[in-house]
Amino acid sequence: MPDFFSPCPRGLETILHSDLEMLGAQGVRSAEGGVHFSGDWALCYRANLESRIASRILWRVNELQYRSEQDIYQAVFGLQWQRWFDVTRTIRVNTTAIRCPLKSLEYITLLVKDAVCDRFRAHCNERPSVDTLAPDVRIHVFIEDNRLMLYLDTSGDALFKRGVRTHTNIAPIRENLAAGILRLAGWQPGTALLDPMCGSGTFLIEAAQMSLNIQPGIARDFAFEKLKNFDAPLWGRMREQALAAQLPARPLEIYGSDLYGDALKTSSRNLEEAGLSECVELKQANILEISAPTEHGILVANLPYGERMGELDELAELYPKLGDALKKKFGGWTAYLFTADKAILKLMRLSPSKRTPLFNGAIECRLLEYKIVPGSNRR
Repeated sequence: MPDFFSPCPRGLETILHSDLEMLGAQGVRSAEGGVHFSGDWALCYRANLESRIASRILWRVNELQYRSEQDIYQAVFGLQWQRWFDVTRTIRVNTTAIRCPLKSLEYITLLVKDAVCDRFRAHCNERPSVDTLAPDVRIHVFIEDNRLMLYLDTSGDALFKRGVRTHTNIAPIRENLAAGILRLAGWQPGTALLDPMCGSGTFLIEAAQMSLNIQPGIARDFAFEKLKNFDAPLWGRMREQALAAQLPARPLEIYGSDLYGDALKTSSRNLEEAGLSECVELKQANILEISAPTEHGILVANLPYGERMGELDELAELYPKLGDALKKKFGGWTAYLFTADKAILKLMRLSPSKRTPLFNGAIECRLLEYKIVPGSNRR
């Protein structure tokens, strides 16, 4: 049974662990930044198609202890790459490491690429070409101390690239992180959702797709389709079942607003291209002036880090006003504010009921939960 590793945004490992178990994965084990698991190829296909949290699904093809660069070359050369993909496929090698004793990761990347190409040349007197921008096959090398793991990427483009949102604003949030925040917020389809700083509409699109049972990978291709063991009939049936399970678009209790007209146009365009325009109600508004669209619901916002709304002093002025606006107009709601700015904790004049550490790429952030009750809720 193949072994896999799925990286994800740091802080979402527990959710991904649970999702993979629900899909039928075996030996599921969380690590920092991802989840190890085993399963058949049908599981691999399904995880790529259905996981909203995973960044990639990587197939582990070798693991070894090494002492020198030559050990790595020999181990890579010894693998039967020609059984996994054709020489006509373009390749790219990515290397990451923790506490690597070797001097140059760039050299390791070149060494692995040469070993793969030399293996093909020995087998069929040809070598695959390298394409660093849009390769058919991505080979991932991960080094920790004197242990090296080799993976073939079954996803291709990162899984947060859903194939729907093509237009972005400043400081966008990745789709799998947005989906994870909705899960951490406990949001369920049928619950009212408001994003008052919706930007390019990532939270709105994820929520609408979840409500209509639209699988996140249904609009895109995957690297496993280019491997020699690809089971096209199985994949075809899987896609047909996913399409048949989708619900027709309809108005939903999902609301988005933004102070900036350009951002709202981007959000509207992305919703339209995803076929979700009628699902979401959009309007241009200041977060400090809008009112709750329903009696109860969840408010979620990716707050600016000093990029979208100016400098830090402007944010320092925003936070207490935001706290007052939430108290006055969103009693009965729960707000989830995602930010990298620690000053918010002192300036909001509201006490968060929960703080969840998350990472937006390399940026350490917090997801702050505020249960809003009308009237005073100050420290």
